[in-house]
Amino acid sequence: MRASVHRPPTPDADEDREPEPTLQEIINIKLIESGEKERLKELLRERLIECGWRDDLKAQCRAFTRKKGRANITLDELVRSITPKGRAMVPDNVKAELLQRIRSFLTTDPS
Repeated sequence: MRASVHRPPTPDADEDREPEPTLQEIINIKLIESGEKERLKELLRERLIECGWRDDLKAQCRAFTRKKGRANITLDELVRSITPKGRAMVPDNVKAELLQRIRSFLTTDPS
């Protein structure tokens, strides 16, 4: 009796295909391709300046830098420390407006 030949398993055809993009990735692609992402970023900048968020965040950065000492802090450390505070400080009405604009874009986008 002959011994069987040991071969690695044949890969399935499904394994060769690229993974399907997630819904979030598809939305992001549509926003970028249409130019809507840049418009939303500009709207966000305007709203954050109007509500004083930007000035408040600058004050947080200055306070953190004074506390740690200018020579004892890196930019990465500052960003890691301030980012969660900055996100939490974004007013709910600004978040809601952006979300509404994204929803509106998705419902009217022909593609």
